[in-house]
Amino acid sequence: MRAETVTSDITVVGGGLAGVCAAIAAARLGLRVALVHNRPVPGGNSSSEVRVWVCGATAHGTQRWARETGIIGELILENQYRNPEGNPHYWDQVVLDALFAEPNLTLFLNTDVREVAAGGPAEERVITSVTGWTMGSERLITFTGPVFLDCTGDGLVGHLAGAEHRIGRESRAEYGESWAPEVPDRELLGSTILFYTKDAGRPVKYVPPSFARNILDTSIPEHRLIRTGDNGCDYWWIEWGGELDTVHDNERIRDELWSVIHGIWDHIKNSGKFDADRLTLEWVGSLPGKREYRRFLGDHVLTQNEVMGQEPFEDRVAFGGWSIDLHPVEGMYSTSPNARQIHPDGVYHIPFRSLYSRNVRNLLLAGRNISATHVAFGTTRVMATCAAIGEAAGTGAALCVRDGVTPRELASDRRLQQILLRQDASLVGVRNTDPDDLARAARVSASSTLSVLAVEPGPDTEPFPLDRDLGVVLPVDPSLEGFELLVDAAAATTLRVELWDTVRVENAVPVSRLDARAVEVAAGKGQWVGVPLVWHPEEPRNAVVVVRAAEGVALHLADERRTGVLALAREPGSGDRSPEESQLVTEWVARGLRRRSFCFRAGATAAFDPYKAVGGFQRPCGGPQLWQAADEAPGWLRLDWDSPVGIGTVQLVFDDDVDEFLNNLHLHRAPFEIMPELVRDYRVEALADGGWYPLVEETGNRVRHRVHRFAPRAVSALRVCADATNGAPRPGIVAVRAYA
Repeated sequence: MRAETVTSDITVVGGGLAGVCAAIAAARLGLRVALVHNRPVPGGNSSSEVRVWVCGATAHGTQRWARETGIIGELILENQYRNPEGNPHYWDQVVLDALFAEPNLTLFLNTDVREVAAGGPAEERVITSVTGWTMGSERLITFTGPVFLDCTGDGLVGHLAGAEHRIGRESRAEYGESWAPEVPDRELLGSTILFYTKDAGRPVKYVPPSFARNILDTSIPEHRLIRTGDNGCDYWWIEWGGELDTVHDNERIRDELWSVIHGIWDHIKNSGKFDADRLTLEWVGSLPGKREYRRFLGDHVLTQNEVMGQEPFEDRVAFGGWSIDLHPVEGMYSTSPNARQIHPDGVYHIPFRSLYSRNVRNLLLAGRNISATHVAFGTTRVMATCAAIGEAAGTGAALCVRDGVTPRELASDRRLQQILLRQDASLVGVRNTDPDDLARAARVSASSTLSVLAVEPGPDTEPFPLDRDLGVVLPVDPSLEGFELLVDAAAATTLRVELWDTVRVENAVPVSRLDARAVEVAAGKGQWVGVPLVWHPEEPRNAVVVVRAAEGVALHLADERRTGVLALAREPGSGDRSPEESQLVTEWVARGLRRRSFCFRAGATAAFDPYKAVGGFQRPCGGPQLWQAADEAPGWLRLDWDSPVGIGTVQLVFDDDVDEFLNNLHLHRAPFEIMPELVRDYRVEALADGGWYPLVEETGNRVRHRVHRFAPRAVSALRVCADATNGAPRPGIVAVRAYA
């Protein structure tokens, strides 16, 4: 055995996606980072060892403009390109490559932290070191440094350090949560093991092991869906252990899950009820994918009401959008529905005060162990949200070390938000006010700008029957002065059209009705029908034009994506739901309509003006928040200063359509490997001494966020020339930043 000491600025314990993103974020800010993980590959529940899909704020396409950016966004885009088939081993490589790319980061795999040295009074503890054992190498490693992050999921580091925490469910009275029980208890979400099958191409027998459970003796066949062709997360409901201690009873839970998996497979192969003769087991997990254990207490505890109310915390540093998703404690043996879910109307916000311990002054948190109630944890627990939280916590940890402050002191400092925006992290509704960004002081112009908001019919346009309520989401910037729809009517009729406000700038569902009109429509096809809808909001907003169902009427659906515009269809029977069941984002759905638009004309708009690319929000928020060219590529965006400025760094953020959810890991297959909207070939040029000269020239770009550094020089103008996209007709740029 060899004893070692590793000293770092930041020690991150836990190499799931929260820890991965925390470690990369801190390393990119110049801090020395040790990432310590007790498994042979990083990625946690998403890794090839467990194979859970990476869910997040998009909620499988339920939420709009909600895909995470920042580090997890980079990983998702890279996986989309490298791994369109969703191979779990290729995903391991994507994550490893991202870690190995950071020179300030040292990765310690197979290193199980089991000792924590901490001191001080109970209300203000301080961690001085954590110690882990690397089994295969027989190394006992003590990690020291000023700041530690617990990204272990189970929260072992914080627990050993004396950090205050909860296990189980709070009472309804404690936080006023309608989904909480009347009396607090220790009930948890259970753990899951998944399995994969494949067609062997010839008959294959299956002899079950002695421990396989006869599932006919259980409630599973009656209450759960079993079928051939399903794999992996299709069987997420193989869950158990919520009535136990999911950590200390981990092996017992694993054995029970194994017994049921093999019992299910025995049922599929040998019951005679399935066409499974050629199927064989390809893989069965060995590690229970845990959902819940310790939740630490920070200076703020995120609650159900704040999630559902989309509370815009002053210190918000990440967002989520998955439903509050709580499972029956009996798991797979429950006779009740698999899960209880409710969605907020759009993405919700996560405060930095929930990402550190309130009584251990140098401990930050990321992942499923953050400061949230059991009910709120029901949404924050999914991995892409944990990853976004990880980037925020890692960035916060870096600032704490760099500036010599505690996380509590940092929570009131808006610099953290500005650095997260600079990194293109997952943050909504916060504007770029970075005083160091020289682009904010520039005059901005462009080769052309989309200045008319409309979708005209094309060769692929088809009638879409108005047999249910339909909607058009569009930006109103600065005003709406009328609206036209392309309509087919089998007979003369009256069309009811309404204008709705989404109320929150990050939302895309009708919440507050502003106007309602009845318009007479003559019989005929391809009619442009004008509706006198007018709105002058105080700030740019999203509106929803709702067209009520009408027999014999059809709108025209174009096979065209218009940035900032969405087509919605109201689910049949939505009006019959109870108030608790009524969820606007599941009532007004975009599935099947993404990248398509109803044909409309809404007049002049400033939603795509060049100035949106400087000092803006960097993702849709009361409009698309980008510059969009009116003409096909090539096109350019230009920044001019009144007097020369010294520039050594240019940062670019390109449009990658954050409305498209890219969950191709074990589940979803997107139709493209590179987002078509991304600018593929571009140049950055500088104007100095009366002439233009090149600073940057790139071809084959397939990522959203690019940072270009060069020897500082004085320039009077910059020009970003978008020469080609990856397939979209018009180039768009979300942000341009310039630094000395």
